[in-house]
Formats: sequence, structure tokens, C-alpha cells
Amino acid sequence: MTTTDISTPVAFREVTDRNGRVYRLGETDRDIMGRPRWTMVLFPWIGMLGISSSEYAFTSAEETLHDAHLWSSGHIFWLMGVWVFFQAAVAFPAGQLRESGRLPARSAMMLGAVGTVLGYLSLAYAPNVIVAYFGFGMFSGIGAGLVYATCVNMVGKWYPERKGGKTGMVNGGFAYGSVPFVFLFTQYMDLTNYQGVLVFVGVVCATAVAAAGWFFRDPPKNWWPAAVDPLKTSDDPRIVRALAKNPPAVRQYTPREAARTPVLWMMWFCLLCTAGINIFGIAMQVPFGKEMGFAGGIVATAMSLKAIVNGTGRGVIGWISDRYGRRNTLIIVCVVLGSAQFGVFFSGDMGSMPFFLFCSMVSGFGGGAIFPLFAAMTADYFGENNNASNYGMVYSSKLISGLVGSGVGALVVNAWGYGGAFALAGSIGLASAVLAVFLRAPGRPAARKIVPNPQPISRDAV
Repeated sequence: MTTTDISTPVAFREVTDRNGRVYRLGETDRDIMGRPRWTMVLFPWIGMLGISSSEYAFTSAEETLHDAHLWSSGHIFWLMGVWVFFQAAVAFPAGQLRESGRLPARSAMMLGAVGTVLGYLSLAYAPNVIVAYFGFGMFSGIGAGLVYATCVNMVGKWYPERKGGKTGMVNGGFAYGSVPFVFLFTQYMDLTNYQGVLVFVGVVCATAVAAAGWFFRDPPKNWWPAAVDPLKTSDDPRIVRALAKNPPAVRQYTPREAARTPVLWMMWFCLLCTAGINIFGIAMQVPFGKEMGFAGGIVATAMSLKAIVNGTGRGVIGWISDRYGRRNTLIIVCVVLGSAQFGVFFSGDMGSMPFFLFCSMVSGFGGGAIFPLFAAMTADYFGENNNASNYGMVYSSKLISGLVGSGVGALVVNAWGYGGAFALAGSIGLASAVLAVFLRAPGRPAARKIVPNPQPISRDAV
């Protein structure tokens, strides 16, 4: 395979549509980085695999950490809540730094790798729980947030015309990358080997993040694939359908402009509710299954199936949203997520292992699908140029949902029992579906009628 010399200037032109949105045309993916753009789906996917175990497998290590360090279960659940808090907190500032050019994608990934390994080292050797709060909760959370923000937003930049399925696939790595570690923590790790296991997992995950990040590269601002003319109807029915159901934003919104639209904060609140349900399920399913009398292997299997379906569902739901529209898909996902919470409780209360596994998978599907939907929807509504910052604002709702889903969720279980907690989670999910009905892109009716500018602007690359 031959590669293009990316140091050679390549001619491009900029055209605008009737809404004033600018598209940069003429440069191919190989012109820009010397390789096909599908590699910028593969490498972000690998990076997401590397950070997944910190959230989705962490509670599987609860029993061993409790016995090894004498930390209470409450501390362990709050550790996860603090991790989620910092993972979400870094999204917006990381987006600002990325888009200003002060934090290149490769540097963000390297910092993420350092945070990942520090988190596992602190779990292995922390002399007290405060050190774990800093090492795992803060440093690992910040590292994961840098990786997450960089990987998810990278895909939308390289696939602006059909971002749903690609974003979903990359987002899926954040879940099913944890599957082997769930079994490792529940079936193999014990008091005799926990330090070695945790260090091994930290090194493997950090290596995956760093190796993937080495190949990251951003396209130029306003870039649009040379083979897809944004001002004409495409010959590819997939692109025609995707753009019809999810038209591009009428213009590139800055974070300040996006923050002035009510829809951004409606999206923020909707994600807060649904992400809180997802984190509640991750944190509570293992202890709930054990309390209901299911064997440890069954609970680990249920959690692994939840992670697999959570990850796979992100890719599938992205593809579905390309075909049927982001908002319509989100409404259905919220209904599924809310209903599944009732099913998880009743299946456990009945002692039905097959039903418990099924409801766990359905819950995982709904909990995972929300994230790529909101990531792609943010770009659809506000454009790709500032998507890292704009999605960072939406994603910042996880600051609260992480603490509510994990820490406050444990308090609700203590006060109301598992039945009351799962009923509350299910009701919030159904209410989120109602809220999703009212999500509308700013200026979208005009965006459906894109026509060529009579005098497109052209110039050569420097």
C-alpha cells in the first residue's frame, strides 16, 4: 500500500451552504495523514478498551479490596463515584484545550495512560483509603476522561457525514473491554495475589491507551470527505438516508453559543438521568445478585453479559440512529432502560436466573446506547468543529450522575431496599423518554434545505 506524502500541500476549496456553514473540500484522508480514515475508528476503539475496566469491572473487585484493605463497601462505592466525577469533569476543559491546539490528541492519550496505571497502583498499594481516592478516584478518573473525550470526538471529525455507527462502535469499547477483567477480579483475584493482578491490569490497560494514542491525528477544521459533496445529493443511499434523518448542524456553534440554547441543557439533564441509571446498575447489580442468592459465577456472568451488550449496543444503536434519526432512537432507548430496571429487580426477587441474565443484558443495552446517541446528537445539533467542548458540556452531567448512581444509590438501597431503589431508577428512565420527545436542533428546519452557494469560495492549501 502506498502512502501520500502528507508534507506536500494539497489543494482544497471551501464552500458554504445557504445557512452559512463552511465545508472544506478536496483533501482525502490519505492526503492529511497518509492512511485511510477507518484507522481513526480502530485506534480510538483500542484506546477506549484500555480505560473500560476502571468503571465496568471495578465493583467486581469489591470483595477482595474490602478484605485486603479493610475498606467499607460504602467507601468502595464512593470511590467509583469519585472516579466518574473526575472522568466527567475533565471532558469540557479537555475539549477546550484540544480545540485550541494546546493539547494535541497524542499528548491527551499519553496523559490518560499515566492516569490509568496510577489508578491501579493506588488500589494495589494504598496505605489508606484517602490515597485510593486521590490515586484511583482523581488521577485515574482524569486520565480516563482525557481518553474518552479524545476518542469519541475524534470519530465525529473524521466521519461528519455518517457518524452514528462509527461513534457507537468506538464508544462500545468503553464497556466490553472490561469483560475479561470482570472474570479475573471475581474468579481469580484473592488476598494472595491481588497486588500483582492489579498492577498487571494497570500496565496492560495503560499500554493499550498509549499505543493507540500514538497514531491519533485530527483533520483540519471544517473538513468534509472529498468523495461526499455536502451541497448535492449523494449516490450512496446510506449517506442520503443518514443526512436526511440527521441533517448537519446549520452552522458551527461555539461553546458560548451552544450554551445559550435551551436544548443543550435539556440534553444535559436527560443524560444526567439516564447515565445515573446506568451507573446505578453497574454499581448495584453484583451485590444485589449475591443478596438474591445467585452464585458468584452467575453474578459475574450477568455483569459480563451486561458489559458485552452495553458495548455492542452502542455500535448497533449508532447504526440504527443513522437510519431512523437520533431523537427517535433516544426515546426508545430511554423506555427500554427504564423498563429494564423493574425487570432486574423482579427477576432477582423471583430467583429466576435466566430472567435475571436477560434483564441484565437489556439494562446494559439501554445504559450503553445513550452515550453514542448524545455524542452524535451534539455534533448534529451544534457542528463538529467545537464538538469536544460542546459534548463536554453535555457530558458534564455525569459529574452528578456518577455520584448519584453509585454513592447516593447505595444510600437509597439502605433506606428503601433494592425494590424501592430499582423502582425509582426505572421511573426516572421512563420520565427521560418523555423529556427526549422535546429535543429539537436549533435552526433545524432550514438545515433540511441545503442548496449550493451561488459563489463558493475556493483557495489552495498553504
